[in-house]
Amino acid sequence: MNIFEAVLLGAVEGFTEFLPVSSTGHLTILEKLLGYRIDDPAITAFTVIIQSGAVLATIIFLRKDIVRVVPAFLAGLFSKDRRDNPDFRFGWAVLLGAIPIVIVALLFKDQVETTLRSLWFVAGALILWSGVMAFADHAATQVRHEDDVTWKDSLIIGTVQCLALIPGVSRSGATMSAGLLRDFDRVTVTKLSFFLSIPALLGASLLQGYQEAGNIADGVGWTNTLIATAVSFVVAYFSVNWLLRFVSRHSYSIFIYYRVALGVLLMGLLAFGVIEPK
Repeated sequence: MNIFEAVLLGAVEGFTEFLPVSSTGHLTILEKLLGYRIDDPAITAFTVIIQSGAVLATIIFLRKDIVRVVPAFLAGLFSKDRRDNPDFRFGWAVLLGAIPIVIVALLFKDQVETTLRSLWFVAGALILWSGVMAFADHAATQVRHEDDVTWKDSLIIGTVQCLALIPGVSRSGATMSAGLLRDFDRVTVTKLSFFLSIPALLGASLLQGYQEAGNIADGVGWTNTLIATAVSFVVAYFSVNWLLRFVSRHSYSIFIYYRVALGVLLMGLLAFGVIEPK
């Protein structure tokens, strides 16, 4: 991997991580077009690790919310009187919502890193989940807001987030769809998606960095990995800012149309043998 490719992959990761279009799907497609074997351990680890840049950008962007929620959550753990605080309930909900994907990712780690890396899965997931997103976007009443989030809501949304282990579904697309079907407004489900990403993606990045350090060093290289992570951080910060402003005024239709178009194009390329599925 050269520096240009590292910068390109980092920029794509940063831009798409929080959009409901599947960052892993986009990285998998681009890695294949650049000539990499997409189920190679070094490539799969690289794909996960550079997500940490986007997560750090989210932490900085949400710093005021985090400074408000984390102390309230910790205070509520040690004081029953403070558990009625909406910030305590929100923090507890985020923690519970992050648990399902951790369990499922560890149980099906081999399948996620090999079988599901096929571009046929990516194409199918892009198209099929677009139908779920379209239904959720149309059916949502959006009558509930951030103060209404309960542990049950977050656990349901977090469980649906597990489907994002299939490249092409999109972690944000899964959580946003589930949140809309729980009748939350678009800004709330988008922010909740950001919060749920922090423990899930940061934990996965640290685990991959630890387990695959040798493969990274011998494969894409740590220098390129860190460059891609840094680029992901910068691009993601602006992407998150844009997305929150966008969803406050628009539906998810533009993302749905884009997903379907990309999925159909990818299926065509695969069907005609222009690119191989792995």
